[in-house]
Amino acid sequence: MPARPRRIVLTTLGSYGDINPFVGLALALRARGHAPVIATSECYRAYIERTGVAFHPVRPDADPNDRALIAKIMEPRAGTDFLLRQVILPALRHSYDDLAAAMTGADLLVTHPITFAGPLVAERTGVPWASAVLAPISFFSEHDLPVFPPAPWMKRLERIPGGARVLIDIVRVITRRWMDPVRTLRAELGLPDRGDPLYEGQHSPHLVLALYSRLLGAPQRDWPPHVRITGPILYNGPAADALPAELEGFLQAGPPPVVFTLGSSAVSAAGKFYEHSAAAARALGARAVLLAGAHEDNRPTRHVGNDILVLDHAPHAALFPRAAITVHQGGVGTLQQALRAGVPMLVTPFAHDQPDNAHRAARLGVARVLAPSRYTARRAASELGRLMADAAYAARAREVGLLVAAEDGATTACDAIEGLLDGAGPRPGPA
Repeated sequence: MPARPRRIVLTTLGSYGDINPFVGLALALRARGHAPVIATSECYRAYIERTGVAFHPVRPDADPNDRALIAKIMEPRAGTDFLLRQVILPALRHSYDDLAAAMTGADLLVTHPITFAGPLVAERTGVPWASAVLAPISFFSEHDLPVFPPAPWMKRLERIPGGARVLIDIVRVITRRWMDPVRTLRAELGLPDRGDPLYEGQHSPHLVLALYSRLLGAPQRDWPPHVRITGPILYNGPAADALPAELEGFLQAGPPPVVFTLGSSAVSAAGKFYEHSAAAARALGARAVLLAGAHEDNRPTRHVGNDILVLDHAPHAALFPRAAITVHQGGVGTLQQALRAGVPMLVTPFAHDQPDNAHRAARLGVARVLAPSRYTARRAASELGRLMADAAYAARAREVGLLVAAEDGATTACDAIEGLLDGAGPRPGPA
């Protein structure tokens, strides 16, 4: 236990896939005697306060139930541009003021990749700062070139000598103007330039926590210094081990089903995903669970019978290990639950980090990938059939599941944070 509780502010922004790792980390820090505070959008207040962790609101407060907004955010080609330039950065000054208020008496700040006010507040207040990333794409390495949502085909350019470096430079030029509001506020605060806020500027010079499985991305020589790959923090909400009685009964009534989900964001931009999914399951003669969210128009109108169960949601941590296959959008939170479950998967990535995450899952030998624009009942059934027919997918998924289960992201992250707080830098451990 620390000599006194350390007030540690963890600021994050996004969907539940962005919130849950920070809640899991906060709970682990609290168990060690610290006083964590989660600073994020007001819409998550009740969810966080139910855990007993302190909450502080930070704008913007985008409504996750605003389907028109979510559809724009999840658009494959322009979703990231829209999210940053139309949702997050217009609120930057409010974000700065809100987070500065949360930092009163703080001993440490932990930031998320798109909490752009975080580094500014840390530098202005002099409070020690650790940054966190949730997926390998945040390191933007030319030696492990990410898949870019607007043009996944560009990944092939890394086969050309020097192609990856050229592509990285082009993307940085295209996105440079996105960060002008951060540069403007930094100058007004009298802070020196620390590099592009979207790339090197998001990373703390003292400690960078990579909160994902080492299997997804190994250290590269162009990563920032002081990176610790912790493994995932697989917090999945209160009562994550409990399944609804209806679902438990369905699981016990027959063989493991195919589970279809679009996480907590893409579910609001599902289109015909669930209709096609039900038809694909029916064509294969497979039992299925469809986690379709609260949107009535996501629920299939055909192909549903006693062997297909449609629910709003269920905890992935409890459900995925009992599935035959998982079908999901590739958000890193959902992906890491799927990896931990040890079953094969079909990934249909929409935007942001999802195409890159899908590529990494396929590279591991546990997944096949089908773009949302190509996701039809026939193609989904074909891909699922391949996963079912090839025993290598199931064998590799079991192997990967055991490896991910052995990672202890919360403990490793807490050790690194306490090392930073103790003034000795992150405690020793592999990158």
